[in-house]
Amino acid sequence: MSSADGPERIFAILLAAGAGSRFEGRLHKLQASLRGRPVVDWALAAVISSDVAGCIVVTGAVLLELPAEAIVVHNPLWATGQATSLQLGVVAAAERGADAVVIGLGDQPFVTTRAWNEVAGSAAPIAVATYAGVRGHPVRLHRSVWPLLPTAGDHGARELIAQRPELVCEVACTGSGADIDTMEDLHTWNSSTNSP
Repeated sequence: MSSADGPERIFAILLAAGAGSRFEGRLHKLQASLRGRPVVDWALAAVISSDVAGCIVVTGAVLLELPAEAIVVHNPLWATGQATSLQLGVVAAAERGADAVVIGLGDQPFVTTRAWNEVAGSAAPIAVATYAGVRGHPVRLHRSVWPLLPTAGDHGARELIAQRPELVCEVACTGSGADIDTMEDLHTWNSSTNSP
């Protein structure tokens, strides 16, 4: 996909700042082991393998061991809600000349590289991944809609998507938008031999 000035520059934003309060394990859920690797590593590996120009990881509640390829942005206001993390990610992308961002969550380990690429490749101002018809992540936001994003509260792009349906395109994806919220979720996936 190209703009008048050449190919679009698209950055991924992986939100990994929340407390994970529903997860009652010894470690933060993003650090917990899923099939031998931390949960966040699965999500990050899919992004890094994709065609995006770079991956911005917004951290907050817990320090994460992240690879050198990750552009780490710490959100000191993480406890105030997801909107501040999204805003920090968008600012970091804008500083790097991004035309669009593709947003995902650090606790969704089964979103595939293909899903990241297919959503990133949409020409719509807002593109949303779907899994078996259910909307999920990643979500692509062209820079033209960034001013419409919330600046406070615990909402990311969800409100914008609801308010401006005419801008939204759904992208059917393989993989799964399942997240790891509880110890039960983690045990279920660790005991399963099937891919999601």
